[in-house]
Amino acid sequence: MTRLFRDDLYEDFGTWPLAYIPYGGADYGEVRAVAAAVGEGDHGAYYDAWTTAGDRMTSEADAALAKGHETSARELYLRASVFYATSFHPLYGAPVDPRLLTAFRKQVEAFDKGLSLGPQPVRPVRIPFDATPMPAYVIPAQGLETAVRPLIIFNGGYDSTITDTYFASAVAASRRGYHSLLFDGPGQGAMLYEDGVRLRPDWETVIAAVVDHALTLPIIDPKRIALYGWSLGGHLAPRAASGEARIAALIADPGTWSIADGFRKALMHNFGLSPEAAADLGTLDQAVLDRADAFIRSSPQMNWKVVQRGFWVHGVSDLRAYFASAELYTMKGRAELIRCPTLITQAEGDILAADAGSFFDALCCPKTMIRFTAAECADGHCEMGNRSMLNRRILDWLDERFAT
Repeated sequence: MTRLFRDDLYEDFGTWPLAYIPYGGADYGEVRAVAAAVGEGDHGAYYDAWTTAGDRMTSEADAALAKGHETSARELYLRASVFYATSFHPLYGAPVDPRLLTAFRKQVEAFDKGLSLGPQPVRPVRIPFDATPMPAYVIPAQGLETAVRPLIIFNGGYDSTITDTYFASAVAASRRGYHSLLFDGPGQGAMLYEDGVRLRPDWETVIAAVVDHALTLPIIDPKRIALYGWSLGGHLAPRAASGEARIAALIADPGTWSIADGFRKALMHNFGLSPEAAADLGTLDQAVLDRADAFIRSSPQMNWKVVQRGFWVHGVSDLRAYFASAELYTMKGRAELIRCPTLITQAEGDILAADAGSFFDALCCPKTMIRFTAAECADGHCEMGNRSMLNRRILDWLDERFAT
């Protein structure tokens, strides 16, 4: 695929919307135009280019709606939400950048306006959870909006938003006849940006609340509820399924055994640590920790993933605390508790999927592994280069599990 953005970090973030083209989230030329506007610019230029495009689409949507073109308005509002959602990822970190909140609020407003239009309008809901309800949406099956159908609960990751999940997966699921439930949990989207609620390892507690809400919906078949986690959700969803018996099928894209193990392997490889010295990253020797910290901060991509995103999402302020928190996110002692049919994906070149094979081997439930390759342009994290292929294969698998 031809490179669009000159900066590696912007290329990572700015090409996400290309995966949403089959589902109406963008067109190639629009993304290319944003990349040209960014040019050699910095985070501010990147943010301005995306939000300017989002503002233009919102204005066009307003004008279309005023003239009675409801279908065009719906499409434009939803597409604008993608462009706002893509604008602020380089700004991640605590304290929250005001520009991030501005773009995120525009994103939510555009998304809500788009979903409110059409013959079957969708309204946002709030799922009761501790002191802070979780934002959520129920996206009905296309053409079967009032029918009792299976449900897929979509579980995002470290930095995906509900808008991302909608275009990456929920549109495809709706076309296939599945109702979808999208939500922000602790450490995700509005829960993090607006409410400051951090990520937590006991994800079964989160999903229990989501399933409780799902079972109040008259259009849901309570015996056919699937849980689908993507990105870090490929760890969170299995963790939840290990303690939530009402999940009838599980998808982990990719199957992620833990957060800490990837760092553990890197430290052993780069710094010559023994397995014993790296057994608990929260107790690393300070000299090693200092070297690791300097190494991470020297790379814009690693600095973003760990310092900007990881520290913020986990609610920590230094690498030792982050590593100690990361150690809590593991399927050790939990994988064998999963009882429902489970699908694990593994994409070539995705470092988060490195342990998917051993994760698969540890499962004691009915299980399936699907691998994706560079030859299919489905390599890399979450198969974003060929998301439609991923959706077809996953939904085919789920059709077979939920066949009546």
